[in-house]
Amino acid sequence: MLNRRQTTLGIAAGAAVLLFITAIVGAAALALVLTATGTSQSQSPLFDGYIWRVARFTLFQAVASTLLSVVPAIALARAIARRPEFPGRRLLIQLLAVPLGLPPIVAALGIIEIWGRQGLLNDLLLSLGLPKPVSIYGLSGILLAHVFFNLPLAARLLLARLEEIPSEYWRNAGQLGLSQRQTFLLIEWPQIRGQIPGVAGLVLMLCVTSFTLVLLLGGGPRATTIEVAIYQSLRFDFDPPRAVVLALVQLSMTGALLAVLALVGRPQEEEPVYGRASRRYGRDSVGALLGDYGLIVIGGVFLLSPLLSVAAAGLASDLVRLAGEDIVLRAAVTSLAIGATAALISVAMAAVLINARSACLPLMRHSNVATAFRSGVGAISSLILLAPPIVLGAGWFVLLRGHTDIFGLAPVIIIVVNALMALPFVMRVMEPAHASHMARTGRLSASLGLTGARKFLLVDWPGLRTAFFLAAAFAMALSLGDLGAIALFGSQDVITLPYLLLQRMSSYRTDDAAGIALILGFVCLILMIIANSGRKPATGGL
Repeated sequence: MLNRRQTTLGIAAGAAVLLFITAIVGAAALALVLTATGTSQSQSPLFDGYIWRVARFTLFQAVASTLLSVVPAIALARAIARRPEFPGRRLLIQLLAVPLGLPPIVAALGIIEIWGRQGLLNDLLLSLGLPKPVSIYGLSGILLAHVFFNLPLAARLLLARLEEIPSEYWRNAGQLGLSQRQTFLLIEWPQIRGQIPGVAGLVLMLCVTSFTLVLLLGGGPRATTIEVAIYQSLRFDFDPPRAVVLALVQLSMTGALLAVLALVGRPQEEEPVYGRASRRYGRDSVGALLGDYGLIVIGGVFLLSPLLSVAAAGLASDLVRLAGEDIVLRAAVTSLAIGATAALISVAMAAVLINARSACLPLMRHSNVATAFRSGVGAISSLILLAPPIVLGAGWFVLLRGHTDIFGLAPVIIIVVNALMALPFVMRVMEPAHASHMARTGRLSASLGLTGARKFLLVDWPGLRTAFFLAAAFAMALSLGDLGAIALFGSQDVITLPYLLLQRMSSYRTDDAAGIALILGFVCLILMIIANSGRKPATGGL
């Protein structure tokens, strides 16, 4: 329970943070709009065929990636749910979470190691006397990479729903002798069909705002998305007006997708999947067994092979030499400094916003303003998702151009952008812990007269520090692997591990790239393991 002064201060602090976030995103969007409306000429027509072709390709690859991710995810989730006792089941379910914490540039390198021109698959075809027909660059590479990232996410969300089916359903299905088709239509499909629109919408949004994978695997102007086109317009073509128009198109597209996602509903992803499944009754046919285990093996190989290839290539590189290079050390220190600072800022903002939402609860019965404010703070994730890092960075690039040294402010811009991008995920980790903690200790603290710093040190910090560190680890992992903001503002003075990895890949120094990827991927995965280690087992349902 909060007294009047604490409630006022909590809401005021939350309003200040909300105003700061709105100003950062709003200033970028306003700069883009004003630049677009005030531009009289450009190096090329603003609304030419190239822009519309890029917009069409962005939507096409996103829709295709969504279909290729969600449809197989249904089959994989169903196969895992139907086989509750196969060896390595829990390991496979944990493996489904690995792409979520893996930097896209590391995953892209692993995919190239398997499917690229000099990859394992083409080498195998060559050893069999066949030509090298597999090409990773272009639309096929983009789709493959998006499926690698999004199929596991969709499978985890759908598996969580399947694991919520009561055991009585399976007992009745066994007694009635339902076939596999009947079981799917009568039990499994009704359970997951309400989740599919939200899962598909989430995957579609991720594919529309994908940057790193398209940058590395796009393969030219015919396979370029809006975000990559913005990057090229600012860093290579030096055409800010075109970048502005592209950014506005991207804002319109993400805004429309967020509206659709709000209508269909977000997937239920508050709790992790731990692999518990209800016992099923009845005997399966040999075909059903082979089909399920075949899907499980294919899914496991598909997910493991790029990870193992990165690890093998990284270990084969000269890690000792790399670790001694000044630029690698500088990039590592910069990455850690930016990641840690962004994580602390993100967690601090989340704590203030969560406290403000909590302070609004007693006032909601008597004040519509408090209700609206609480809803506004809760919708902050939508405001942030509306402007992906490249779009937000483009807005501030245009805003600061001609007024100050943009690249001199690069660290500040990168930190702020990364902190904002991590904020929705940080709040998702911290808010349930805060609500549970307040329910346990709020009345007791009020009865003892504990307030301010004394209450924080004696009650709040011991109860919430685990959630704090988990959220910070998650935010730091996201920041360490980000290539969006640094791609626009990076230079030889401000260089991070993802940016250095991109440079080494662009100059075909594949051994160095593999070593850097191993270091970066290992650090991010350790942070993600820490971020997930404190989450309690689900009671039924990421």
